[in-house]
Amino acid sequence: MSENIDVIDETNTLTDERIELVKNVILFSYKHLELDETTECSLVFVHEDRIQELNRDYRNKDAVTDVLSFALNDDEQMPGDEHVLGDIVICVERMKEQAEEYEHSIERELAFLSVHGLLHLLGYDHMDEEEEREMFTLQEELLSAYGLGREA
Repeated sequence: MSENIDVIDETNTLTDERIELVKNVILFSYKHLELDETTECSLVFVHEDRIQELNRDYRNKDAVTDVLSFALNDDEQMPGDEHVLGDIVICVERMKEQAEEYEHSIERELAFLSVHGLLHLLGYDHMDEEEEREMFTLQEELLSAYGLGREA
């Protein structure tokens, strides 16, 4: 089933165990959110310069960020692709910095950013307090149920 999740590590810095963790967390989230078993997404791990370029080109924000999500437009999907969500792009350097800053494991931060990106692909956002509360509550619920709550 993990064939439904493509992982590309452009940085060549993630261990096989961390790549497997990302796949497992996403698959767990699919099941927990009752998504169709054919649901697909991609995760791409990049350096700061690449995520800054994407952030600038697609969001008009010329700054490094931790995670970006690129949902596929339903109007442009091909027949049979209705369960292809899109791409999650994670900055490896930012992920490591935030793990240290928040005093939790790299695995916890990696899972956090992956789930955060997945929820964005599913239409969740945090533009106002109510949306943020809903998204972050669900995010923590997923991570805790997986075993990577805040203490991890």
